[in-house]
Amino acid sequence: MFNTPMFSIRNTLFLRLILTFLLILMPLLLLGLYLYQWSVQTAKADIGKTALSQTSFYLTLLENEVERIKLLQFGLLEDDGLNALTLLWDRMGTIERTDKINSLRNRLYLIQNSSMYIKEVSVYIRPIGRAVSSVDGVRSLDEKRYADIWSVYGRRGSRIVEWRNGLFLSAAKQSGTPGGQPLFVVEIELDQQKLRESLAQFNTYAGSGTLFVSPHHEIKLASGAVERFLQEASAFAEQHASPEADYGESQEIGGHAYYTVHAASDKLDLAIYRFIPSDVIRKPMDKFYTWAWLFAAAALVIVALYAVSTYKFIHKPLLRLVKSFRRVENGDLDQVITHASKDEFGYLYSRFNQMVANLRSLIDQAYKQKIMTQRAELKQLQSQINPHFLFNSFFILNTMAKTGDMERVEQFTIQLGEYFQFVTRNASDMISLGQEIQHARTYTDIQVLRFSRRVKARFEELPAKYEHLRVPRLIVQPIIENAFEHSLERIEENGLIVVRFESADDQFDIVIEDNGDQLTDEKLNALSLALSDRDALAETTGMVNIHRRLNITFGENSGIRVDRSPLGGLRVTLHFQWEGANRCIDC
Repeated sequence: MFNTPMFSIRNTLFLRLILTFLLILMPLLLLGLYLYQWSVQTAKADIGKTALSQTSFYLTLLENEVERIKLLQFGLLEDDGLNALTLLWDRMGTIERTDKINSLRNRLYLIQNSSMYIKEVSVYIRPIGRAVSSVDGVRSLDEKRYADIWSVYGRRGSRIVEWRNGLFLSAAKQSGTPGGQPLFVVEIELDQQKLRESLAQFNTYAGSGTLFVSPHHEIKLASGAVERFLQEASAFAEQHASPEADYGESQEIGGHAYYTVHAASDKLDLAIYRFIPSDVIRKPMDKFYTWAWLFAAAALVIVALYAVSTYKFIHKPLLRLVKSFRRVENGDLDQVITHASKDEFGYLYSRFNQMVANLRSLIDQAYKQKIMTQRAELKQLQSQINPHFLFNSFFILNTMAKTGDMERVEQFTIQLGEYFQFVTRNASDMISLGQEIQHARTYTDIQVLRFSRRVKARFEELPAKYEHLRVPRLIVQPIIENAFEHSLERIEENGLIVVRFESADDQFDIVIEDNGDQLTDEKLNALSLALSDRDALAETTGMVNIHRRLNITFGENSGIRVDRSPLGGLRVTLHFQWEGANRCIDC
């Protein structure tokens, strides 16, 4: 916007207006975002609660069904025909044996058909060496299998056990021998396909799946999408085995994002995990999501239109006015702003134009008059210096002529000519510092000749890089003259005046000091007060006149500073701000 240090982007009125508008619009955007997130969370919670309720209800039904199957299983242990076969086999005839076995097969078949979850019912009768099945009928007892059956789940009570890729419930009729093998074992194999089909009822959403597991993952049945990533789903179930429902953040499982719900059964020692695709929850929100993006896009368009209109009708005209003020500050008083519209800026522009016209008039009347007054003060200072100095110079010249010092007469007349040529020529008020210092050095040499052996001068060489600095005429020589007249004129011996130069990164000083003994504290305080007096109508001396000229030329921070010199007399410092002093005479 602005490249000047006075302005930065964060300080422009345009940016503040845009930020204010965004702050007004922000609550609406945040409200829309909140409603969207709230809707997603609500939908997720509702679907999760519904899924959990369905799963818990299914587990309750499954618990009741398994409990009924167990009752049938335990009832079979007390079956008279089965017990008679076991205990009285040797006493029965062939016909009775056949009748009892057929009766047992019918009983097993009825138990199998009593539940869709039963695949096969088998009885292993060790005393008679027979195994009777509702599917395969009667066969010889495999002693090894019988031993394996007893070792795997014969002592595990009535829990569902996974063995040889099947799910089994078992019950045994114990023998009278402590620790011995049972007389017979009733084995019911559950139908895993029917269990999977029943689990499939939960896969109501496209891409969803269900996992049926035991705590130690001995039993794992999967349906739906879970069949494709059974290992990842089982690992997830093992890590999230807490009984509490969880509809937290979606999880990356099997290459897709899923929300999970699970319920456990203490009676069955089993748990069901449901995997619901995240898209199922977000899909109902697609329209809302689309409208949210449309609302956001519309908001951006509104912000852009507001920014363009604000820039065109407010910021641009205001920027034009500010830039015009900046040009006026830099001294360009020919600024005129034209504006076709009769709005507030039209009034401001007309007042600005009138202000610039009034400012030009005031400068013509006041500023030029002030410059003329300053030049008159300079001429008056020159007229004050010249007669007194001329009288002293003729006195010195007369003395030299009487003593016959013709060599010094020649040198003195050359210096005197250079001096009066400098102070009387009608040239610009601004000269190079090298010229001003050369004039001051000439004057100092003349005064040293005048005071002979009583006063010495130490005049440092001006650094070459400061020779072309542009300064007002006659700012150094009057200070040196003041030192001779008020401090060194009455000194009897060892008088000393020093002119030296000091500089830093942001300032440049000319220091003039002497070892005179005429300076009192009262005089020093009076001189300091005179320099600090800003009354333009106050009477001015030569030093005050120089101080004001430096103020006018280089700014308020430049000017003369006075204090007591370490040599004993007055120390006068002509102080220049670097920006003001760094002006080449040829520029």
